[in-house]
Amino acid sequence: MKLLIAGATGLIGQRALDRALGDPRVSKVTAVTRRKVDREDTKLDQHLADFGALETLPPADAALCALGTTMRRAGSKQAFLAVDHDAVLAFARASLAAGARRFAVVSSVGARAGSRNFYLDTKGRVEAALAGMGFERLVMLRPGLLDGEREEFRPLEQPAILAARVLNPLLIGAWRRYRAISAQDVADALLEAVLAEATPAEVLEYDAIRRLAHSMPSRR
Repeated sequence: MKLLIAGATGLIGQRALDRALGDPRVSKVTAVTRRKVDREDTKLDQHLADFGALETLPPADAALCALGTTMRRAGSKQAFLAVDHDAVLAFARASLAAGARRFAVVSSVGARAGSRNFYLDTKGRVEAALAGMGFERLVMLRPGLLDGEREEFRPLEQPAILAARVLNPLLIGAWRRYRAISAQDVADALLEAVLAEATPAEVLEYDAIRRLAHSMPSRR
């Protein structure tokens, strides 16, 4: 399978790229990024792109989207929307035009169009727009707090992760979906969502993400 990956320099995207390059089911990976990925591999092609004016992408069977930023890093709602809404949908449209019929995206637990929370409303509107594009398989992952080491330092996030590791066992029943989850599990589920023979559910939350991640052949 030929894959397109957007966000391959981020926390989830980097891990998904590493897994894809090592997976025998994948013949070619094109990383669609703003800056070059520091990685060399015979399977890997790099496509530097302006997501505000995304041109034609190489032919592909499936696409993975791990694009995302934070309000703090973006600096404004407009800048946040340019990444988490506009760039995601631009990549999805370009992927579809390139032949990708399977698409998996990292969204967020609690995503809902119309939410009073700007972040969750944005994620919900993206999900609704993707659902109307006509992919044969569309899988939206809704993780909670991501537990994993980032290249960039986020001073407010590390204490939250440490607290979440303590609180996770206390989140049961309907609250389980809010548990912090490892970035590697999310990355593995993102990849497996388009590679697995069985079509997974359209929306995956904590337990479903972990099940799909651990169903990956290399992790069995």
